[in-house]
Amino acid sequence: MSKSIMIQGAGSNVGKSMLVAGIARAFVKRGLKVAPFKPQNMSNNAAVTVDGGEIGRAQALQARACGLDPVVDMNPVLLKPETDTGAQVVVQGQRLTTLKARDYGKMKSSLMPKVLESFDRLKSQVDLVLIEGAGSPAEINLREGDIANMGFADAADLPVVLAGDIDRGGVIAQLVGTHAVLPPEDRDRIKAFLVNKFRGDVTLFAEGASEIATRTGWSDLGTLPWFADAWHLPAEDVLDIATRKGGSFKIVVPKLGRIANFDDLDPLVNEPDVTVEIIEPGRPLPLDADLILIPGSKSTISDLEEFRSHGWDIDLSAHIRRGGEVLGICGGYQMLGREIWDDDGIEGAPGRVAGLGHLDVVTRLEPKKILALTSATDLISGQPVEGYEIHLGQTDGPDTSRAWLSINQRREGAINSTGRVRGCYLHGLFSADGFRRHYLGSLGATVTDAGYDVQVEHTLDALADHVETHLDLDLLYSLAK
Repeated sequence: MSKSIMIQGAGSNVGKSMLVAGIARAFVKRGLKVAPFKPQNMSNNAAVTVDGGEIGRAQALQARACGLDPVVDMNPVLLKPETDTGAQVVVQGQRLTTLKARDYGKMKSSLMPKVLESFDRLKSQVDLVLIEGAGSPAEINLREGDIANMGFADAADLPVVLAGDIDRGGVIAQLVGTHAVLPPEDRDRIKAFLVNKFRGDVTLFAEGASEIATRTGWSDLGTLPWFADAWHLPAEDVLDIATRKGGSFKIVVPKLGRIANFDDLDPLVNEPDVTVEIIEPGRPLPLDADLILIPGSKSTISDLEEFRSHGWDIDLSAHIRRGGEVLGICGGYQMLGREIWDDDGIEGAPGRVAGLGHLDVVTRLEPKKILALTSATDLISGQPVEGYEIHLGQTDGPDTSRAWLSINQRREGAINSTGRVRGCYLHGLFSADGFRRHYLGSLGATVTDAGYDVQVEHTLDALADHVETHLDLDLLYSLAK
């Protein structure tokens, strides 16, 4: 009989996604068939699923920890922020609408049937479902109509484990405070707690854990030390994007306001000879960049305007004049062209805007979203590439005559006349070891022979061992229902 348990956080970014991935892999190593589930996620870092939809990247990593292909049922509601107050609403993998936050608050409860449908379908296929909450149940002002935390736990009749983050400080207040503000029926759903991200000797927190247990009545699942190798795993959230110092070869990445699908950076930060420098708004693009990589964007036109407002367009032109290399992926590819046509008003008022002008191409935004898992060949090196496409619009123009990828005999991408500026729609390029080795090597980087996928699998196994050592997984499994 299948069992389920929900892991919620006493705050945002307490490490829930990593906890679910580690616990999932640990139970898989015990011989169970496990699946991840997150009722509602908010992220522009999406993954394309084998059943033709999109889910949060964290759930794709969790699926990998379970040894499963990602499917839309693992994250039935995905919110993709487009502005400070509005987001695209994706339901069971497909775009439903775009709403302001206040309007979504009014409609979210109507999505519960779809959420439960996905959960029940997933649960019927495995031994254990590990459910990840979103934000914190202590946000009781959001309790009405909730589908992400206690609202879902109540609808599905689930036990809950509450995780706190000691690295931020105040973890006793996080956990005991959540107990204090929750209504009795929600409080009773929490059966246990754990403390995450402890640095140092965990035995020093024994008295603190005892105090939490006494004040809440919840069982103590354990205190999990800081997992230093977490950076080897794909970044989940824009908050997790950070400069990673490596060797002398420098890749510079401007941090766009609506940066999306930045998993392209993950294999690069694992290269010892490569430094990936994230440039925050207000800073110039460094003069010593070997490669400027313009990543994907959820709102290409507004991010292009912001790009210019920081003076990055001037820095980019100077970099190109000095003979520097540039790669634009998806939204970054669109920005590098001559123009972006948004005649249908997909990203705002209908109109056409000038691009950065470094590729002789024009992008026409279109309502239909392209979602596809893709096998390709790099036409320059002959190396195979596995990736995905997730974008609105088509790009065409003279520089596409120098397309550098082949996808099922369709030519993809563009290169300018100098050969130093290129773009494409294919995400996931750098996960292909052979392509990464050839491309970066052609620019002067020394690339290791270590496989990126091998590194991810090794890290997931190490995370599972870490969790197995420090948390009481027997107790957790006994609490699942």
